[in-house]
Amino acid sequence: MKKLTSNKGKKSFQEFEKPGKQKPGSGFGWFYFLVIIFMLIIFVFTRFGNETKPISWLDFEQKMLSQHDVAKIVVVNNEIAEIYIKPEKLSEDKYKGLTDGVFASSTGPHYIMQIGTVESFESKLGKAQQDFTSDELIEVTYSTTFDWISALAWIIPIGLLIFFWMIILRSGRSGGVGNPLFNFGKSTAKLMDRTIKSTTTFKDVAGLKEAKVEIKEIVDFLKNPETYTKLGAKIPKGVLLVGPPGTGKTLMARAVAGEAQVPFFSLSGSEFVEMFVGVGASRVRDLFKKAKESAPSIIFIDEIDAVGRTRDKANALRTNDERESTLNQLLTELDGFGVNTGVIVLAATNRADILDKALLRPGRFDRHIFLELPNKDERKEIFLVHLRPIKKAADVDLEILASLSPGFSGADIANICNEAALIAARKKKNEVAQEDFMEARDRVIGGLERKSKIISPKEKEIIAHHEAGHAVASWYLKNVDALVKVSIIPRGKSLGAAWYLPEEHQIITRSQFIDQICASLGGRAAEEIIFNEVSSGALDDLEKVTKQAYIMVAYYGLDKEIGPISFYDSTGRYESSLVKPYSEKMAESIDREVQNLINTAYETTKGILLEHQPELIKLAQLLLKKEVVEQEDLENILGKRNRETETINKKIKNHEKRSNL
Repeated sequence: MKKLTSNKGKKSFQEFEKPGKQKPGSGFGWFYFLVIIFMLIIFVFTRFGNETKPISWLDFEQKMLSQHDVAKIVVVNNEIAEIYIKPEKLSEDKYKGLTDGVFASSTGPHYIMQIGTVESFESKLGKAQQDFTSDELIEVTYSTTFDWISALAWIIPIGLLIFFWMIILRSGRSGGVGNPLFNFGKSTAKLMDRTIKSTTTFKDVAGLKEAKVEIKEIVDFLKNPETYTKLGAKIPKGVLLVGPPGTGKTLMARAVAGEAQVPFFSLSGSEFVEMFVGVGASRVRDLFKKAKESAPSIIFIDEIDAVGRTRDKANALRTNDERESTLNQLLTELDGFGVNTGVIVLAATNRADILDKALLRPGRFDRHIFLELPNKDERKEIFLVHLRPIKKAADVDLEILASLSPGFSGADIANICNEAALIAARKKKNEVAQEDFMEARDRVIGGLERKSKIISPKEKEIIAHHEAGHAVASWYLKNVDALVKVSIIPRGKSLGAAWYLPEEHQIITRSQFIDQICASLGGRAAEEIIFNEVSSGALDDLEKVTKQAYIMVAYYGLDKEIGPISFYDSTGRYESSLVKPYSEKMAESIDREVQNLINTAYETTKGILLEHQPELIKLAQLLLKKEVVEQEDLENILGKRNRETETINKKIKNHEKRSNL
């Protein structure tokens, strides 16, 4: 009885040796190899098989022809003259070495010479032999031969090209889908399935409560579709995540991949478009084909504005046919699969205003989820998430951190936490303390301190009075945020800074705008009051003030002369157009009102600083002495602010006292 053994997945030695089991096409490979070797052999023997030396006409005439050393001349292809030396002359010293080479021949030819044209060669040869007798005249014959060197110079490169191209074609046929050369039309989406799980979940997404509710509904549909379909509900085909940079759009998509436990295809919008025409549309078709085969599944397209830009007339001069064909294919695919097929498209962008309307309509992207910058409570939650891996000290106060980071996105908060850990490690600490977080915040906002930057005493005095002007003006203006500290230490590109604690406003009134403009002009006004001249240090302030004034007048309709008119365009089309949305006369009126608004604010600021000039000088002198003036020093010089101070300022002062102790 034969013993049966299982060799599943293995090949025996006999299987490899069986005749007829030869790998397909291996014989052709040997054929190509032999052809190339044959060509190289012919080339070598043709090129080096004749060690004939070239010679000029002058040497030929003086050293050979006049000495009667030439036996005959053969003109080949009317281009080259082959010179044969008489056998008895080869033993002379001047011809020594002609017969010593490996491929050398005693019969010749021994020299070759370029003749130009046959007529000129015969004419020069006839003149050179005028004094020769009939027996001394040299025999000249003509022959035509095939030039192997010139031919092989063309044949060998073409043969090598064909050889390698055949190898590539064969590897493409055998490699199938895995061959990258023939996959430029395939989708480049990264697939996350049940075996490759995303480790991000909704617990890692802090804040964004409303957005998570809508996203969780989609995940729940993929897990339990019958709950919705039995009531006749249709899950949205597409979900568009819209929000400023760093608000967590891509993080939300990764959380969906981690929670849904279904195949998740992710790629960037720019990966659709390549240099080859039609590749983008082909990749879109392949992507949706794979998603349908893996249904239920999710497709995530990050930065969809790279391919979904609007096709209006304003962009006609900057159109891209390849991008538009890709967009058309994407629109077709979004409409192409039926309802409740289990394929959902997620897309993210921070430029929703430039997306094509056909892409945004219901039936394609049915649901738009807006991710805003987090408020104070949401920032506390985000800090908690990013503080998990950090070994923090007991004095870390989330209330202070959240309050001192208004307008920060989730990415900014993550950066602050990481910078604080780096600063603590740089100081060889065992824990990350509150002061490290405060220093990290200043580092992220203003840049790295440059204490080594050399500043002359005169410039330092101007900077001190400039920053003191900002501080005094903002202190006595009602609608300006609370001042935290003033510094004249260079940081980043700035030579000094006044740090404020911004309040979170949903709307801004006209008086608030004007007070902010006045506070921004405090530095330049202080320079004019103290030094009777101004410097270039107010460039950033003037840029910010001018933009704010134009926004007030042209966008928010807060100017009395212009009236309640707004030229703001939420679609973003005016930005790409070559004309303004108003007449030249209106442009002149806007410019005039902006100028009047800024000049009036500047005079108001000068009046405040002139009224409190002693405090201005005293604060500037303190800045020159200490370089950084904190909240307590500001109150000692300027007194309590007219409006009620916030609780957070007291917490900051209490913390500073504990740190000093």
